[in-house]
Amino acid sequence: MIIIAHNIRSLHNVGSIFRSADAFAVEKIYLTGYTGAPPRSEIAKTALGSENRVAWEKVDDLFLVINKLKAEGYSVIGLENGKDTKFINDWHSEKPVALVLGSEVEGIDPEVVKQLDDLVEIPMLGQKRSLNVSVAAGIAMFVLGGKK
Repeated sequence: MIIIAHNIRSLHNVGSIFRSADAFAVEKIYLTGYTGAPPRSEIAKTALGSENRVAWEKVDDLFLVINKLKAEGYSVIGLENGKDTKFINDWHSEKPVALVLGSEVEGIDPEVVKQLDDLVEIPMLGQKRSLNVSVAAGIAMFVLGGKK
């Protein structure tokens, strides 16, 4: 599984995504857009060394990453909430997964969504309809990590 962290503003969230990626044996993290990259003390504080164990690459152009991964045979999907999504626990692909995470406030840009193979969401039972991006990423890594 590959994670694409696009336009994640909080370096603490980036560090937490690294930590979850390490826990769930993610192959690589792409840090795209304005997402910060190691070495940064704010990332290290929450990553707890995971930024040194998980392969990562800083790439400014998200579309290059998406096209590259699709050419390599990945299903490139986005983690979102709202319309045109499928519940993450019901989603399946025979291909390996590359998961796009979007901005904490804005989500995934509509122009990016057009390039994705699918959108998945985490079903929520409470009144709040969203989670912190790093929390949602950890849940998604757990659910999708074993799916090919």
